[in-house]
Amino acid sequence: MNTIVLLACALITLGVLVYVFYLPGKLYLGPQKTRLSYLRERREVVYENLRDLNFEYKAGKVPDVDYQSLKSSLEEEAAAVLAEIARLEQAAFAAASAARTPSKGAKV
Repeated sequence: MNTIVLLACALITLGVLVYVFYLPGKLYLGPQKTRLSYLRERREVVYENLRDLNFEYKAGKVPDVDYQSLKSSLEEEAAAVLAEIARLEQAAFAAASAARTPSKGAKV
């Protein structure tokens, strides 16, 4: 009787370990994020944080000193994110237009 119980426990333990630690051959990790898509998401988060901060300030939950410092830091972050987005979009546009224009001496 004891051997049957031990064997059943061993099989259950083995089954649980296989279930928990088994990795299938292919894992779906989701879409690959580019730097530009990350920055666009970050821009939306910063804008939302600014809206929330403004709401909390108007509701009287944030003191003036804290509001001004938080607002300025969020605005600086937003400006940095927007500048990098503009730089990356400009570089992508330049690369795309360079790929479309035939080089000198090329026959069209």
